[in-house]
Amino acid sequence: MNRIQRCLAVLAGLAAALVTCTAAAAAPATRVPPPGTGDPGNQPVLPAVHAVIAGGMPGWQITLIAVGAALAAAALAVLIDRTWAARRRATATAA
Repeated sequence: MNRIQRCLAVLAGLAAALVTCTAAAAAPATRVPPPGTGDPGNQPVLPAVHAVIAGGMPGWQITLIAVGAALAAAALAVLIDRTWAARRRATATAA
């Protein structure tokens, strides 16, 4: 697979991910009737729940995960770049 085909494959994957995320974000949520309409006996009373009790994740943990993923991606990119550079040098000297 040459460089252009690799780039097209990566771009196709990114486009598919973008379409998937956009479709998921645009999906309508469950429709709730406005207050005062409908049968009051059938509408359940929802208890007030705090985000931490409901299983939310604090912002500092999200930031820590994002920083860790960025560092891992950067380290992987450097390793791949050095591997490709070494392979190019070995091929050039052998020829």
